[in-house]
Parts: sequence; C-alpha cells; structure tokens
Amino acid sequence: MDTERFAVGEQRRRDVLGNEYVDQSLRNADAFNRPFQELVTEYCWGECWGDPTLVPRERSLLNLGMIAALGKMHEFELHVRGALKNGVSHEQLRAALIQIAVYCGIPVGVDCFRVARKVLAEQNAAPSIDSSSIREQ
Repeated sequence: MDTERFAVGEQRRRDVLGNEYVDQSLRNADAFNRPFQELVTEYCWGECWGDPTLVPRERSLLNLGMIAALGKMHEFELHVRGALKNGVSHEQLRAALIQIAVYCGIPVGVDCFRVARKVLAEQNAAPSIDSSSIREQ
C-alpha cells in the first residue's frame, strides 16, 4: 500500500462523505474486508479523487451518473450527500437527475429523484413544488 496515496484518499473521503461515515466504515472493517476498505481508500479516493484535474463538484456529478446507471441507490444516496457537500446546487442536481432519467431510463430517474428528495428533506432543504410551473397535459 502506498501510504501517501492512502492518506490523501482518506482525507478526500472525509471531505466528501464526512468523518462520521468514514469513521464508521473503518470501525466496521475486519480481517475479511479491511483489504477492500484500504483498496477503496487508496485507489478510489487517493488516486482518482486525489487527482486535481477535476474539481470535487465535477467528480460528484460524474459519480451520480455512473452510480445511477448501475442502479446502486444506496451508494447513490451517499453520493448525493457528497455532491451537495461539494457544492452541487439544487438546480445542478435536478439537471443531472433529468439527464440521468433520459440516458438511463425513467424508472432509474424516478429512483434518483426519490433518493435526492429524501436527502434534501433530511437537510431541511427540499425545494417546494411550484404547481404553476407544471404543464397541464
């Protein structure tokens, strides 16, 4: 293991997902899954997220699209939280979710909007619905 890359990865992981989440993940690591936790921290977060070519907000938007396409809603929820922490605005999140729905399918879009609304509501930031903007069919 590259300890410098691991340290960068752990810091990036904490920056995006929060100390509580990372501490819990590391606390829950055991002899069986600890090598996987180290791999995720070193390569996903250290090598990939540690590359300054893309800013965290851009990486978050990319991750939302890829994770949605895979249908991994538990991870999607985690990355919605991270995206908001990385500066993705509500409008940008909505635009990304609409693009996900177009390219991945409406059922995936429905799941993504459901997850995003849950996260926004938990953060007391759920945008209200302006019924005047809904087109009548």
